[in-house]
Amino acid sequence: MLKTDLKKKNLPDTPGVYFFLGSKKEILYIGKATSLKNRVTSYFAKDIDQKRSKIIEQMVEEAKTVEFTVTDSVLEALILESNLIRSHKPKYNTISKDDKSYNHLVITKEEFPRVLVVRGKDLTEKFQEEEILYHFGPFTSGSLFREALQIIRKLFKFYDTKAPISEQKTKIARGKIDFNRQIGLYPNETDKKQYGKTIKHIRLFFEGKKQQVIDEWTKEMMLHAKKEEFEQAEVYKRKIYALQHIQDIALIKDESRIYRDERSIRIEAYDIAHLAGKDMVGVMTVVEGGQPEKSEYRKFKIQSVTGSNDPAALKEIIERRLQHPEWPYPQIIVVDGSTAQKNAAEHVLRKAGVLIPVVAVVKDERHKPVRLIAAKKLLAHHEHAILLANAESHRFAITYHRSKRKLK
Repeated sequence: MLKTDLKKKNLPDTPGVYFFLGSKKEILYIGKATSLKNRVTSYFAKDIDQKRSKIIEQMVEEAKTVEFTVTDSVLEALILESNLIRSHKPKYNTISKDDKSYNHLVITKEEFPRVLVVRGKDLTEKFQEEEILYHFGPFTSGSLFREALQIIRKLFKFYDTKAPISEQKTKIARGKIDFNRQIGLYPNETDKKQYGKTIKHIRLFFEGKKQQVIDEWTKEMMLHAKKEEFEQAEVYKRKIYALQHIQDIALIKDESRIYRDERSIRIEAYDIAHLAGKDMVGVMTVVEGGQPEKSEYRKFKIQSVTGSNDPAALKEIIERRLQHPEWPYPQIIVVDGSTAQKNAAEHVLRKAGVLIPVVAVVKDERHKPVRLIAAKKLLAHHEHAILLANAESHRFAITYHRSKRKLK
């Protein structure tokens, strides 16, 4: 395969998993990438035999094409890569790697299952097949796998004691478990059924079924809210937000990062334009790292609203935007208007189980910003980028509306 063959593939600059395929479409090699474009291109460097190995150079020569699957995050690329290598056992993954040195994730078959990291070489020595409830791996990147577990532990509290929980008889052992519960390392509940749900969610996550976990948590959140158990509902709300934004690793490690580091913040701004309710259109603009990302701007021709009803039109375009999970979710959403527009956007997000803060930009009669409706802490760190995103959405909406009217 030649580097020129890649131009037809339009490899994206996003995380994912790539597959080198042979002449009979058989999978020769599977790998993960932070940037599919950069990673796959690197295989066609002139010194690939020195940077990687002679075996990998041979694999590239044998390959006829490359395919890929985009993931929401590098962590999910790691998990997908592991699952696919295990199921397909590609020729060049097998001969170029020492599987025994890699990490595996084992969930034990016990009253309170433990989640353990085990080296490949120790797997058969430490466990009989009937002692393992679930088994994931091998994971080729040790550092990324450890980072993944740290993040997962913030979302799913699990036991990783050396011996089964039922065998922890000494005061020291029990004291260590109690201490780890107090600092949030182990689960607080001693309810076997509830802990079973946690284990199920860990399994689903490592099977690449993140959305199923989000759906179940959303039901739990709504149930608690209906019962007016708002503290419990808020717990699920935070967990859903963290899992939906797992691609931003630092955000999950430190939830306050959204208020501190503008370089990692994506802002989406929405605006509606029409003439007395006629030729109504909507737009989405994106500011990332404090700069407009014009290639990610989107236009929407309003379909469900007649008359001058900006909040209803806003609901429609955000609903349609959420039908595109391939577009990265923002950390902040900005709407042009007041409380009505803010409430409309929040209603759509809440209904979809998406938890993103919404900022409303209130304008005067000359369409100049006079007030921002949002948390003071958020505004203190991102006011400039919010106003830029809003100005871009207004300009883009007016331009789109005028172009549509000219066509008539």
